[in-house]
Amino acid sequence: MTPLLPVAATLALVSGAVASAPTEVALTAIETGQPEPILTDAWQAGEGSLGCFHTPLSLALLTETFAVYDAAEPRPVPQAPPCFDAAQIGADLASGSALAFLGARNIAPGVDRVVAVYPDGRAYVWQQPNDLAGKN
Repeated sequence: MTPLLPVAATLALVSGAVASAPTEVALTAIETGQPEPILTDAWQAGEGSLGCFHTPLSLALLTETFAVYDAAEPRPVPQAPPCFDAAQIGADLASGSALAFLGARNIAPGVDRVVAVYPDGRAYVWQQPNDLAGKN
């Protein structure tokens, strides 16, 4: 059985206490397994690890180059910028209207940075627990 994160650790992850919103966005390249910066503009950052931006890169290019993240689960957070609607992003990921990519694995132990991108270039970044969360 996988141990659950303590409540304080979970709140820290959800509230963005683990790391701040990146000033540049990187996605993990399929070929190298390493995060590589992508083009972004129109940044709107929250107080924590959440952010909204635009990328001119197409989904076709992104899916051919970067690792898709199947376990994306954006969560609502009080300090999220108005552009970050976790419920809508989650619904769009579930319906296929948006795709999630691995930004970086284990930016802190048990925490991944995730980026969702829409066909029109709208994009959202957050961090969430991964399968190593709560393990020693």
